[in-house]
Amino acid sequence: MLTTELSEAEVSGLRANKERLQDWIHHSCQWGSGVRWGDQPTETGMARLALSQEDKQVRDWFVETTKSLGCHVTVDSMGNIFAVRPGRRADVPATFIGSHLDTQPTGGRYDGILGVCAGIEMLKVLEERGIETEGGVGVVNWTNEEGARFPKSMISAGVWAESIPLETAHSLLEVPTVASLPSAASAPESMKSALEKINYLGTIPCSYKSSPMAAHFELHIEQGPHLVTAGQHVGVVTGVQAYRWYRINVTGRDCHTGSTAFQHRADAMYASARMMVRAREVADKHSCLASVGIVEVKPGSVNTVPGFVSFSFDIRGPEIEDVNVVDTELRKEFDAIAAEEGKGIAKPCRVEWQLDFETPATKFDPGCIDCVTASAKALVADRPDPESLYRTIRSGAGHDSVFTNKRVPTSMVFVPCKDGVSHHPEEFSSAEDCVNGASVILQAVVRFDRKRFQ
Repeated sequence: MLTTELSEAEVSGLRANKERLQDWIHHSCQWGSGVRWGDQPTETGMARLALSQEDKQVRDWFVETTKSLGCHVTVDSMGNIFAVRPGRRADVPATFIGSHLDTQPTGGRYDGILGVCAGIEMLKVLEERGIETEGGVGVVNWTNEEGARFPKSMISAGVWAESIPLETAHSLLEVPTVASLPSAASAPESMKSALEKINYLGTIPCSYKSSPMAAHFELHIEQGPHLVTAGQHVGVVTGVQAYRWYRINVTGRDCHTGSTAFQHRADAMYASARMMVRAREVADKHSCLASVGIVEVKPGSVNTVPGFVSFSFDIRGPEIEDVNVVDTELRKEFDAIAAEEGKGIAKPCRVEWQLDFETPATKFDPGCIDCVTASAKALVADRPDPESLYRTIRSGAGHDSVFTNKRVPTSMVFVPCKDGVSHHPEEFSSAEDCVNGASVILQAVVRFDRKRFQ
C-alpha cells in the first residue's frame, strides 16, 4: 500500500517494535564496548571512536543489515553511508533518518546509536507492513559526529553541506591524547588515511548535490534533564543553540618550582586556571555556558612551572549574539589575567585565541516540525492528559542535523535519558522511551512523504 493511500488513523497507528529496536541497539554495541557499570550484559558504556576497527565492524553490520532490507547503499568520500529503500518514484530524492554510530571514548549506548537503529527499525516496519513510499526513504550514518578522535564535531555532515572543505576534513589529524588509540601520540592519522585503512573512503563526492535528500529527521536522546524531570515522553526539537569553539594558548615562562618565588613567575597553568574559573562566572551571568574539555601543559615536568598551556574552549548560548557578548567580555578578562601573571618580570603571560569552529543558532524547518508534532500527538493521544506528555524544546548540543538544515528541511525528535546524563558510560534511555521516539520518527517520515506529493 502506498503511503498516500494510508488513512490518518493508519499513519497514527504505526509503531516501532520495542524488543526488536533493543536488539538492533545492543547487537550493534558488541563492537567497541567500553566501561562496565553494571552486572547485566548490556550494562557497559561504549568506546567506539570514529574510523577505528570497531567502527569498521559496526559499519559493515549497518551495510549488510540495510541491504537485507532492500536498500541501495552508497559511501561518499567522507565515509558517510547512505542506505536508500526505493519508493514508487525514482525521480525524486529520498527522505532520510540520520545519526551516527561513533561514540565518545567513555560514551554510552544511546547517543547517535539510537537514531541509526531507529532508522533501521523504520525500514523493517515498512517492509513487514507492505508499505511503499512515494519517494524513497533512507538511513544515513554520518562519520565522526562526535569529534572525539578527529577534533571537529559533525565534520562529515559539514562537508556534505559544503560548509567545510573536503581538503580541510581529509587533512584533520586525530587527537594525540585519545588513550584508546595509543599509536596516535607517535604518528597521528589523518581522516583520509583512517578512511583508507578501514576501506570506507568512498568514491562518491561528499556533497548534498551528489547524495541529495528531500528531508532529514534525527532521533536522539535529549542529553539534558528537561524531559525526564518533567515526566515527558517526547521533545519536538525546534532548533539548536549557537556555539563557538576556540583553542586558547597561554604562553608564560618555564622556571624551577623550588627556587622561583610567585612574584617572579609567569605561570601559564595558574593563569589558565584563573581564566577557566572566570569563564564560567561570566557565561553564567549571561545565561550561557562555557566549558574546557582538553588541556595540554608543557613542558610537563613535576618540578617545572609550566611555560605553555593550550586548552579547548566551548561557548554556547541561545543566540550567536549571546555568545558574542560572552566572547567580548572574556577576551578583556583573559588579557587582564595574563598581564597580571608575571607582571613582576620583563615578560608576563600572553594569551592567544584561535577559532576552531562556530555555528549560529539553528532553526529547524516548520514543515518537518509539524510532521514531528503530529506524530508525537498521535503517540500519546490515548493517554491521560496527553498534551502534557510532549513539548517543544531547543537542543543544547550540536548534531548532524545542524548541517543538513543548511541544505534540506530538517527536524529532530528527543527522548528522555536517565538523569539527563550523556557522554558517560551510564548514559541510559529506557526501552519504552526508545520505542516512543522511534515510533514518532517513523510516523514523521511517512507524514512527510505523504505531504510531499499531495
